[in-house]
Order: sequence, then structure tokens, then C-alpha cells
Amino acid sequence: MAITNYILGTSPANIYSSSGNTVVSTMYFCNNHTAAINLNVFLLPNGATVGNLNYQIYKDVQLASGDTYVVDMEKLVFSNGDKIQANASTGAVVTATVSYVGI
Repeated sequence: MAITNYILGTSPANIYSSSGNTVVSTMYFCNNHTAAINLNVFLLPNGATVGNLNYQIYKDVQLASGDTYVVDMEKLVFSNGDKIQANASTGAVVTATVSYVGI
């Protein structure tokens, strides 16, 4: 099992890119800001861009100051080049952590 960490900005950016076939087991989004923020998350197949809202899985999830949003109910299966992108309403205050394993 492996993890990756990323600090979210206000524009969608990669927080995870699959190398080979992988399974994402858990994602954590920790709001380190003194105020609430909104969170957006996108799952993109290889070659897709975030401009297509078909790929958005979480929209404007409000995350209170000091709170962590955990996504762990379903496992996500990725092919090579598939990715997860995310952004927050305030940049440089949310830490995204993704736990994954190769299959």
C-alpha cells in the first residue's frame, strides 16, 4: 500500500495519477484553514479533462475549519493514466491524502 499527499489550490489539479492498474482505498481532505471551505473532486479516465462535468464526483462539499472529509466506503479501480483531481475554494489550506495499492 502507498500514499500520496497534495496541497489543494483553487484550480483542479492532480492529487493522484495511476501508474498501471491500481485501487484507491481511501482519500482524506483535511481543512487546515481558520474558516470553512468548499471542496470539489473529479475522477478522470486517461486523456480526459476536468472541463467535462461528467467527471465530477463531489461538488462544493463544505468542510468546516479543522475538519477532515474521509472517502472510504467504495474502492476505486484505476487503469494506467486515470487520475483524481481536486480543488478547494481557498488555496493552500487543504491537504489531500490518497491511499492506493497496485493490482
